[in-house]
Amino acid sequence: MSDELFEHKTKTQHTREEAAKRIHELADAIARHNEVSYVENNKTVRVDIPDTVQLKIEIERGTEESELEIEISW
Repeated sequence: MSDELFEHKTKTQHTREEAAKRIHELADAIARHNEVSYVENNKTVRVDIPDTVQLKIEIERGTEESELEIEISW
């Protein structure tokens, strides 16, 4: 993988079931292929996931909005 920084953020509206499906797809890619891929402007960026990672789960519950954040880092 190149040392070039790649950062991508998206925020889209989904049903709960659609969001769960996307999370399942990412989890399956990590478990089966040890990587995740993203295609932008006909360029594929692959991120290899090592055997050991740090997993952070953060839950915020508010009166107006709540959030579940899942972060994997290494």
